[in-house]
Parts: sequence; C-alpha cells; structure tokens
Amino acid sequence: MEQGKLNIELAKRNMGALNKIRERFEVERPFEGIRIGMALHITKETAVLVKTLKAGGADIALTSCNPLSTQDDVAQALRNEGIAAYGHKGETSREYYEFLGRVLDLKPHITIDDGCDLITEIHLKRPELLEDMIGGCEETTTGIIRLHSMERDEALRVPIIAVNDNKTKHLMDNYYGTGQSTLDGIIRATNVLFCGKTVVVAGYGSCGKGCAMRAKGLGANVIVTEVDPFPALQAHMDGFRVMKMEEAARLGDIFITVTGNKHVIRPDHILTMRNGAILANSGHFDIEIDVAGIEKTAASKKRVRPFMDRYTLADGKEIYLLAEGRLINLSAAEGHPSEVMSMSFCGQALACEYLVKNKGKLDAKVHLLPEEIDREISQLQLDVTGVSIDELTPEQVEYLNSWKEGTA
Repeated sequence: MEQGKLNIELAKRNMGALNKIRERFEVERPFEGIRIGMALHITKETAVLVKTLKAGGADIALTSCNPLSTQDDVAQALRNEGIAAYGHKGETSREYYEFLGRVLDLKPHITIDDGCDLITEIHLKRPELLEDMIGGCEETTTGIIRLHSMERDEALRVPIIAVNDNKTKHLMDNYYGTGQSTLDGIIRATNVLFCGKTVVVAGYGSCGKGCAMRAKGLGANVIVTEVDPFPALQAHMDGFRVMKMEEAARLGDIFITVTGNKHVIRPDHILTMRNGAILANSGHFDIEIDVAGIEKTAASKKRVRPFMDRYTLADGKEIYLLAEGRLINLSAAEGHPSEVMSMSFCGQALACEYLVKNKGKLDAKVHLLPEEIDREISQLQLDVTGVSIDELTPEQVEYLNSWKEGTA
C-alpha cells in the first residue's frame, strides 16, 4: 500500500542512528548468506530494521509477535518489495502460530524475538533447526524472563543476546517509549481525560516508571503496586503512593499493568473497583489481566469502541477493558515513536552482527552485548541529534585508571 510505504519512509527519516548502521552494512555485507527469522511487531519502525538487515545481505522472514499489533499497510508494503512478511491485525491464535511456523520454514541462522515465541517453538517443536543456528536476540523483558527460565532448566541450546538489557533499550525504549505510547493508546481507545484521575500502575520496572511519569505529567494521581521491595521503595521515593492491588483496586480510575507476569488484576479486584474503571495492559502477553476470569465474572459484555469492551457485573457496575487485554500501545496506537525505536533496533542490528562475528564462541546462555557496543549506540544517537559531549583529557584517563592518587 502507498500509505505503508510513506509511513516507512517517515520512520526512516526519524531513525538516523540506525541509518548510519545501514550505510556501513551496505558496504561490509556482514549477513551475506545468513538467514534471519523475526517475530516482532510489524510496524513502520520494524520495517526500517528489516531493510537495514537486508542491506547487510540477510535473507529475512518476518511475522508479528502480537495478534493486534500489525500495521497492515506496512506489512503489505514489505510484501510488495518481496520481503516475506506474515501477519495481519486481528489474526487468530491459530494464524499466529501458523505464521511463526512459516518464519521457521526459512531455517533461520539467527532469530530476533519479541517475547521468546520463536525460540520456544524451535526448542519444543522444531529442534532440528538448532543444529544450524548461530543464536538469537530478544527484544523485551517478558522474553528475557522466559529465557532465564530456560537457562535455569538447562533447556536453552543456543546463545541469546538480551538486547532488552542494553541501556539504550530498557532505559530508553521501555522508559520513554512505553510511557508515551501506553498513554497514547489509552487516549486513542477512550478519549479519557487523565488529569484528576487516579491511575494505578502495576509494576515499577523501566516500563512502569515511564507510565507513572507520563501519567503524572498529564495531571493524574498515581498509585504504584509492586511485589519487589526495591522498586516499591523507588516508587515511594519518587513521590507515588505504593500499596497492594487489593487496596488500589478500590481507588483507581485507570489501571495499567506492566509487570511481565500473569493475573496481576483478577476478578476479586474487579468486584471492588469503581463503576467505569478502565483496564489496560502494556505488558507483552495478554495474561497480566485475567481476561478469562473477567469473562466468567461479568453478566454481559459489549464492544463500545474498536478497542474498548464494556463488562457489566451482576450488580450493574461497568468495567472497561481495552484491546482485549493485549498491548494497548500497539493495538490502539502505533507503538513507540521512531526516534526511540531507532536505538532499540540499533541494538538488534549490532547484536546480529555480534553473533555472526562470534559464531561458535558463545555458550548456550543469555548474553549481554559488550558495553562498548551500547556506548556506540549512544554516540550514534547523540551524533544524529546534534549533541556534543566532552572527552577525557590524558590526565583524566590516567587518574581514572590509577589507584595511587587520592586526597592531596
């Protein structure tokens, strides 16, 4: 579609750091003969990543990592260029796994996951593909949680780069991107006014911090729920009320889950919520809110807007669930802005290159990219933003590398 092509061009314009990597890849061709299978949100920004890897010589197959996140015009624009892009907005669960299978039919040497579904499918259903695999890359916190579980169970058989754990990813994409795009999705789905509302943010990791910050910026009163003492303490020190969900459920107008866990909001919470409460999930999978439990609890359900379902309880109280409990920022909105995704996808592109350069040298576990690569991404982003920073003098370098010089 022409609109998809235009959207990709606009995203590319705002992804200067990734464009710098693409220029180098076009010359060096690090992925000549390499097959890369991708399960990412099919957005205009992902399309720029696909074109970057393709410029480096890769053969690529792409599918969505969420049934509601595909931008259909972008997917068609990629197909028009001969790129295998499987997925459409609103695909069924059966189609979702069928499309994953089509990507795996490419027999990828490298996988790029957002949620660990490709790696899981390979290990459980297509283990023969492991023999030719170089490794994989993981984009999101939920996927990293699953991968560490595989590693603990000694089930992981290929090296995986935790791109999510780059500073230029989780401290940028998760914090700035999720905060803005989550509220964008909620507003597009509901047209709700945030100022004066009580917003409950479940989880105070990088994504939760971003959501709380943006909600506060729009004038909301923010409550944070947590299970980990340290982020709970951070939320308290940042000026937010911290309490159990059991208590917060009675107070909130808008609820946002960003935990990477399941059933953070359950029917027993729903029953105590205010009439008209709005529920939204910005964690990767659609299990953070117990949607099945809500379905059983409610007396009736009606879709009142494209991404807004009204559940009426037995006592007549109404609760609104957004985007079927799936990622609100990619279902009802367009996901993170291109500028922040540029840094995330620089990480993906350089992680793929790192895997190729270190083929056969990495253990089958979860790896971090070397710090110098993360610093390179930061510098690229500063360069395209037009920001200059100081350099250490020789005296300062010597001082930082010495232990002998102390108090004069």
